[in-house]
Amino acid sequence: MNSTKKTVGPLTTAQQLVGIIKSARDIMRKDKGLNGDADRLPMLTWIMFLKFLDDIETVRETEATLSGKRFKHAIEAPYRWRDWATKADGITGDELIAFINQDEATRPDGTRGAGLFAYLKNLQGTDSHDRRDTIAAVFRGTVNRMISGYLLRDVINKLESVHFNSTEELHVLSRTYESMLKEMRDASGDAGEFYTPRPVVRLMVELTDPRLGETILDPACGTGGFLVEAYSHLEKQCRTVKDRKTLQQASIQGCEAKPLPYLLVNMNLLLHGLESPDIDPGNALRFPLKEIGDAQRVDLILTNPPFGGEEERGILGNFPEDKQAAETTLLFMQLIMRKLKRKSKPGRAAVVVPNGTLFGDGVCARIKQELLTEFSLHTIVRLPNGVFAPYTGIPTNLLFFERGGPTKEVWYYEQPLPEGRKNYSKTRPLQYEEFTPLIEWWKSREENDLAWKVPAAELLANNCNLDRKNPNGKENITHLPPEQLVENILAKERRIIDIMTRVQALLKEPV
Repeated sequence: MNSTKKTVGPLTTAQQLVGIIKSARDIMRKDKGLNGDADRLPMLTWIMFLKFLDDIETVRETEATLSGKRFKHAIEAPYRWRDWATKADGITGDELIAFINQDEATRPDGTRGAGLFAYLKNLQGTDSHDRRDTIAAVFRGTVNRMISGYLLRDVINKLESVHFNSTEELHVLSRTYESMLKEMRDASGDAGEFYTPRPVVRLMVELTDPRLGETILDPACGTGGFLVEAYSHLEKQCRTVKDRKTLQQASIQGCEAKPLPYLLVNMNLLLHGLESPDIDPGNALRFPLKEIGDAQRVDLILTNPPFGGEEERGILGNFPEDKQAAETTLLFMQLIMRKLKRKSKPGRAAVVVPNGTLFGDGVCARIKQELLTEFSLHTIVRLPNGVFAPYTGIPTNLLFFERGGPTKEVWYYEQPLPEGRKNYSKTRPLQYEEFTPLIEWWKSREENDLAWKVPAAELLANNCNLDRKNPNGKENITHLPPEQLVENILAKERRIIDIMTRVQALLKEPV
């Protein structure tokens, strides 16, 4: 009887790394302190974050020694990864948990001092782009949720075999990390609020075409999809050491107020090659609009601001009285308009907005009036239903505009669903290739079955209603999804409240 043995060849780098990450996640599943991927991914992230920093600093330290320069670590002993994590039989169990969690603990060198997280949270940088400020901001919003120090030691030992100073491994890890981010979004419903489908992100970057030397901002960056794509787009333009320095230090900016996505965006950018991410951990809306000057303006804004959120009264006070709105999207629109450069080459923006922004009146109409009269709103791409499924069913649009108005005409492009499809879903999402006709049309700007233009004067005369149907398309009846019907009703209710509030204020004025 003949038998054949299956020959298994050596694992590729990708297979090895995927195996390491899978093993670490499997270990985490045994820990009673973690509940699903929404807990496991942040744990993996902060551990990889510290390993990444130590690997990079080891490289920089060697480079400095060879050139006769002094090197200063962002994290000092005994808090560096090499001091407490590298030895497989090192600090473990309750001692490891105490060292990480407690404000004061016995450190790996046997002395008493601040615990690991307490130390990291209090790091302070001495200049801009100082990695210590980023580390402090990351760990001020990070919690170690693992209960078993023995399981945590096993996870650390697994991740010790990852080499963040290897270009090949970094490339694989960045892809693996993005797939984990998507898994977390799928597993946690509210995580979808900072998710934009990658094909939409790629399209917006492709059409705005960031150039090296420009500053690119996402004021609501979530896990960093727009910033990662913009970074990759700019990286292809680097030819010299000076280009590299420009890319690393003066190109990418973000803002993310929530601790979890703040941690995730920093790791995402680090894995893709940005060594010191410039991400503001505060609310982008916290500054008075009138105080934002030329020094704070940027060349390009790419963003998907939160839909349907509400801001506190203190934030509303940062905006003009006649443009204060509870709807977060409208506040971000004003911030974006204010933050675009107005000197030399005008700043430009690509923004995802819900349908309600197009037809909204009251405060919304006043913002759109400013957009049409002081900016050039040159293109609105109408996305088909379900692009953001399963996170939201609200129809969405892409606004492309720049400083240097007024707007003369607005081009509309209606992105169709693939033939035979009624919607998108988690299992059958939008594909980037579907945008090929749009990308080709973008350069020629000719009317067709999917594209048409409307004079700005006509839009202004119609209370700035931008919700225009395709005059060239086939006649059909549009059945709005329940979420959009609710949004339409809420928009009208907000308009009624706005009017009644003004009437009430008038009645209180002395005669």
